[in-house]
Amino acid sequence: MNEQITSPIISNEKAELLSKKVEHIDIKSFDARPIIDAMDKMAFTSRDLARATQIFNMAVEDKDCSVILTLAGSTSAGGCMHVYRDLVEAGMVDAIVSTGASIVDMDFFEALGFSHYQGDQFMDDGKLRDLYIDRIYDTYIDEEELQACDETIKIIADSLERRPYSSREFIWEMGKWLKKNAVKKGSLIETCYDHNVPIFVPAFSDCSAGFGLVKHQVENPGNYMSIDSVADFRELTDIKIAAGQTGLLMIGGGVPKNFVQDTVVCAEILGKEVDMHKYAVQITVADVRDGACSSSTLKEASSWGKVDTVWEQMVFAEASSVVPLLASDAYHRGAWKGRPRREFAKLFQK
Repeated sequence: MNEQITSPIISNEKAELLSKKVEHIDIKSFDARPIIDAMDKMAFTSRDLARATQIFNMAVEDKDCSVILTLAGSTSAGGCMHVYRDLVEAGMVDAIVSTGASIVDMDFFEALGFSHYQGDQFMDDGKLRDLYIDRIYDTYIDEEELQACDETIKIIADSLERRPYSSREFIWEMGKWLKKNAVKKGSLIETCYDHNVPIFVPAFSDCSAGFGLVKHQVENPGNYMSIDSVADFRELTDIKIAAGQTGLLMIGGGVPKNFVQDTVVCAEILGKEVDMHKYAVQITVADVRDGACSSSTLKEASSWGKVDTVWEQMVFAEASSVVPLLASDAYHRGAWKGRPRREFAKLFQK
């Protein structure tokens, strides 16, 4: 199958608004080690980031530790997409748990040849709606291109055997499709496919994939594929059991954060003895004062038996401003060189 979805012709006004593409930062192009070292001698969030970077490096250096990355929010659309890809490419990430937006609306979307654009957070949103432009703070997306992305998801779903799939399994099929059809090579999905790094999206229908899958089911009544979120939980718990020691790099909070932490409890319920997550870093702007909004600290997670409190660090910062520094530091320190790849996707290959 070699089907491509192309972008529709757009008006001059729309073209002007969608003229300045977001460029993804390259962590290989600069060495953040001197910055992180200097921040370690500072205070407040700077020192928190330095310690978080040290903990992430410890997880990468630990030969017995598998690293799981969680993604929530819109940092991929905002210019960090290649950061996460390069962490996988270098062998510093062994599994990913994400929101659907980061994987489908952002990464898969760009792999189809579409782009995100720099915009204006003060723009008239009514005007944007008239032009079919969607806004993420100061970033624009062409809604018509998003609908093309939805349709591509449907094309993939239509091609599959009618049965339940975990999100990990369906995203694997997306990676297989991209190997033949991607306009932009080197997406996160395709890179994970190449290195047998599984991607889980526990709330898979909460993104553009949902629209495509609904259309697939409506057009195939009683004979459609579906996403099994319980299979997601079971498979990720299987990874935790197989991994033993684990480290978490969590961008934002939400479902991905809780989902990966719960694997420790799930393993225990299944009668398996596993360690709490040994290393944990969370980068978030969520406020802890209301006790909700996915803002529980990593120390709080320890009371649930999820995260050890020896090597954990909260960093209260907007992620796109600090993730490139952490990742560049880890890349240039080079602890990933020679680190064995876990290839956890092979656990589920028949």
